[in-house]
Amino acid sequence: MPPSTDASPPSPPSTEVAARLARYRVPLGFALGAVALVLARPSGSSLVIGCLVAVGGEVIRLWAAGHVEKGREVTTSGPYRWTRHPLYIGSTVIGIGLAVATASVPVALMIGAYLAASFTAAIRTEEGELTAKFGDHYRNYRHGLTADTGRRFSLTRAWRNREQRAVAGLAAGTVLLALRWILRV
Repeated sequence: MPPSTDASPPSPPSTEVAARLARYRVPLGFALGAVALVLARPSGSSLVIGCLVAVGGEVIRLWAAGHVEKGREVTTSGPYRWTRHPLYIGSTVIGIGLAVATASVPVALMIGAYLAASFTAAIRTEEGELTAKFGDHYRNYRHGLTADTGRRFSLTRAWRNREQRAVAGLAAGTVLLALRWILRV
């Protein structure tokens, strides 16, 4: 008897692993953040330089979050006119800044591995979902064949996209690293 054509083929193991990693990247990030805090050896200068870099990353994220309508459209305004993943770029810059702030090579390596693995998985998963949902419109966007909609930045939109969570997380991480430096614990 031939296999049923109604069922979709099973996902390859690598796709399933990528989907799980993408789904759990935030809790995993918090767990690794706790490890990073233990391993951190911040100095005054590493904190200042690293936090300035991280704030730059948050500015990128905020700009992107103020343009995107997640899951509702293919966004082509703001930073999305130049890159498909400005939120991940901003998060990567934040990660680099926090790695500098910790002044710890093991933490920097851990952050690099986490960002590479989790964002690669998330991008793979999201691009598959966006292609399935928006079809040719997303494919054209990926190839630079769509025009900028001219949408203006909206702080309300950024907050609707829960960007305040990233701001709060960066603030909390910065305070904890500063306390680690001040208390030398």
